[in-house]
Amino acid sequence: MERLNQTSSVSEFILLGLSSRPEDQKPLFILFLIIYLVTITGNLLIILAIHSDSQLQTPMYFFLSFLSFIDICFTTTIVPRMLVNFLSHKTISYAGCLTQMYFIYALGNTDSWLLVVMAFDRYVAICDPFHYVTTMSHRCCVLMVTFSCSLPHLHSLLHTLLLNQVTFCDSNIIHHFLCDFSPLVKLSCSSTFINEMVMMIEGSVFLVTPFLCITFSYIQILLAVLKIPSAAGKRKAFSTCGSHLTVVTLFYGSIFYVYLQPVSTYTVRDHMATIVYTVLTSTLNPFIYSLRNTDLKQGLRKLVVRRKP
Repeated sequence: MERLNQTSSVSEFILLGLSSRPEDQKPLFILFLIIYLVTITGNLLIILAIHSDSQLQTPMYFFLSFLSFIDICFTTTIVPRMLVNFLSHKTISYAGCLTQMYFIYALGNTDSWLLVVMAFDRYVAICDPFHYVTTMSHRCCVLMVTFSCSLPHLHSLLHTLLLNQVTFCDSNIIHHFLCDFSPLVKLSCSSTFINEMVMMIEGSVFLVTPFLCITFSYIQILLAVLKIPSAAGKRKAFSTCGSHLTVVTLFYGSIFYVYLQPVSTYTVRDHMATIVYTVLTSTLNPFIYSLRNTDLKQGLRKLVVRRKP
């Protein structure tokens, strides 16, 4: 990544951020600093609570702890750079820009595949409870997490290497708060046909496939829950899925809005949708998963009590 594209005359980019008005910079800095601290604290508490409570040593919480860890890494890839831009220079080096894009795609897609794994966990728990222990063995859980963390890096590497072949000649101003595919491609003075075709085909498949897997899992869960005779049983089954469904809706709703459109239609209005899946989802995850989860709330209480002098 340190070797720059030799045919490009651009050595750095300027990230315009969320606002160009000087009076907006400090309020935005304070807002996103608070969001970042809440994200780190919330997800770290989830990880510590899960690993310190023996009652939370189940596949569902094993996956949730990894999701929280990836959320911390994902947010750290984006927000600290934003905070620097709010108060000082808005430039980022060519290599730094491609590096940021690489980790945004790798970690963002890891989030996506972990949501698939969590949906599969709920599918097995509700649709095949008698084989849950054998199906969701520790070895199987580790393999699924390894797959979820490894495959996205190949996807990210492909698009980063292809973008490194693009030539940037004149403008180096990115109308965004991060380095992303669409605003970067718009700055190119060489053909980006291959980049756009690969993004539209491979990128769409890589993005839509996890969503289809989650949808299939929940269709099977819905069919299984409808067969439960008691209303209390149905509520209990649905309650274990509510948090996950909320996160999936937030995450995929904003991602589809941003990425399932041609590069030419990408506008500044897409910034808010980008903030939802890159920043807000990671911030809200600890609250969403703990709000209606009695076991996790109990684990957090035990953690707090244990840490008191």
